[in-house]
Formats: sequence, C-alpha cells, structure tokens
Amino acid sequence: MTELITADLVDLDLAPSSREAVVRALAERLVAAGRVTDLDLFLADVAAREAQMPTGLEGGIGIPHCRSAAVTAPTLAFGRSAAGVDFGAPDGPAHLVFLIAAPEGGGTDHMKVLAALARRLVRAEFTTTLREATDAEQLAAYVRTEVAP
Repeated sequence: MTELITADLVDLDLAPSSREAVVRALAERLVAAGRVTDLDLFLADVAAREAQMPTGLEGGIGIPHCRSAAVTAPTLAFGRSAAGVDFGAPDGPAHLVFLIAAPEGGGTDHMKVLAALARRLVRAEFTTTLREATDAEQLAAYVRTEVAP
C-alpha cells in the first residue's frame, strides 16, 4: 500500500504566486515520486477540474484535485505559501494548498480523501499545525493519521 502523503510530497515554502504555478510545483513532486506518469496530462486534468468550480475554501485553503489516467496511486501533496495564492475563495488567497491526485478508475478514493480533509480543515488545531510545521516528515505523518482513507 502506497502512503497517501510522504515528506517528499510536502513543500513548506511554496514560492510560486499563481494557481497554475503552484499546481505545477506540487505536481512535479508527484512525478518525481512516481505517483504521476505524465505531467502535462495531469496538469490538463487539474485545469479542467478547476475550470468547473474554484477549489478555494474559506480560511486560506486551496484544494485542487482531479482524477487522471496519469495518476498511479491516490496521493496527496501539500504546499504552504507565505504570500498566498488565489484559488477562488471568497475570503482571499490560499496559504495552505493540498493537491489531491486520484487514478482515473480509482472509484471513490479521492472523494473519501477530499471529505476527510474537508472535515479536518474546519478544525483550528489541524490548520494551526499545518501553518506552524517546520518538518516535512512530521507534517506528512500528521496528515496521514488525520486523513487516512
């Protein structure tokens, strides 16, 4: 069983300032980890999903996600942006960004992850831990225990 999120899928200091650049930076981590086989296809699938409805949530959170034939295993990547990135939330930019990647034929896996994540993101303790984390491995382990499908 592949871990949902690992330290190499965490970026505690995202530099890009556009939605597309942030998604690309996190997606490149998915490619490097062998979770995505075709970066361009995956980015197109994320963009198509984003075009349907923005994935920004109140409280400075972005959750771009998609199902894609380029995804090898259900995966979660996380990035934190000091400057913030516009994911279409009514209250402003996202500082915490989760990229959810699910295999095209993955059934409801990515919806389970999305639902579990959404339930945690309304808890101040969860988002505070994400905002204050200084170690990618500890953050990945924390997210795995909180959001395991």
